[in-house]
Amino acid sequence: MKNTDLFAKFSATLANTLFEETHYPWEVLPKIKEYILSIGPLLCSDEYDYPADNVWIHKSAKVFPNHFVAGPCIIGANTEVRPNAFIRGSVLVGADCVIGNATEIKNSILFDCAKAPHYN
Repeated sequence: MKNTDLFAKFSATLANTLFEETHYPWEVLPKIKEYILSIGPLLCSDEYDYPADNVWIHKSAKVFPNHFVAGPCIIGANTEVRPNAFIRGSVLVGADCVIGNATEIKNSILFDCAKAPHYN
């Protein structure tokens, strides 16, 4: 199945360009890291904090204590990163998402409104 068959709207992610320029979802995976590194510095500093090297977190995101976020990573608006979340890098999280308690994620793109509940 092609990207166009799997995803209704590429506009529901900052990574829309990656999906538009590839045919299959697995073609996106090796490009995530460099893509984040290319768009991260272009994000508006009025909207995004830069708490660590190559980590951009939207100022409206709710990040609970006891989490770990490695870069490169972008966390979108109104997203929740719950306690003990482990974000291992090369992760682009959209707006209005949830990274649940004790959830581990790496080399991934979560479209807007995606939920990765606890213990994933």
